Amino acid sequence: MKKVAVILSGCGVYDGSEIHETVLTLLAIEQNNASYRCFAPNINQHHVINHITGEVSEHESRNVLVESARIARGDCEDLTELREQDFDALIVPGGFGAAKNLCSFALDGENYQINEQVLVACQSFAKVDKPTGYMCIAPAMLPLIYPKGIQGTIGTDIDTASLISAKGLVHNNCDVEGVVIDHAHKVVSTPAYMLATSLTEAATGINNLVKNVLALVK
Repeated sequence: MKKVAVILSGCGVYDGSEIHETVLTLLAIEQNNASYRCFAPNINQHHVINHITGEVSEHESRNVLVESARIARGDCEDLTELREQDFDALIVPGGFGAAKNLCSFALDGENYQINEQVLVACQSFAKVDKPTGYMCIAPAMLPLIYPKGIQGTIGTDIDTASLISAKGLVHNNCDVEGVVIDHAHKVVSTPAYMLATSLTEAATGINNLVKNVLALVK
């Protein structure tokens, strides 16, 4: 059975992992006869968002690992415990947590950087040519992990794509149901909720991503 590591960034679209994307990813992994383990950095979230009002919850702080465990039904491990040799592939769901907690794209724009723990974990797969999948806004991290010229997509948002392209991504426009595959680096990306307007739309692209990532496993 193929084994997939999944890196989460909290719990909730505005300040953590996009819950629908994450659950659809885990479901697709199982439905493709593979297994998964979830990981997250043991750090504080950038901030906490009230998901009803969209406002920042002042004087409240949450931990990315603790919050990620909500999605994983308590079964989420410290990212520092992730060992590439235990897995065949890596997948990173989106959500603003990917752009606030895993990297600083949503905060620093063109000057964004990636969390050091996340960089080490993701590069460990890149260095040994193991397949990876990045969805929604998570592909913003690709040019910080892979060499300049890495292929990927965040959908069709020109302004967002241009910021990431400035870091070295070769951006490919992609519809919600499609995927972009960089065969040279074994990287698959899909827009997910950068474009999706329903669970069904999100699921189609995510299912394609998972299927293609697993197909690239040697």
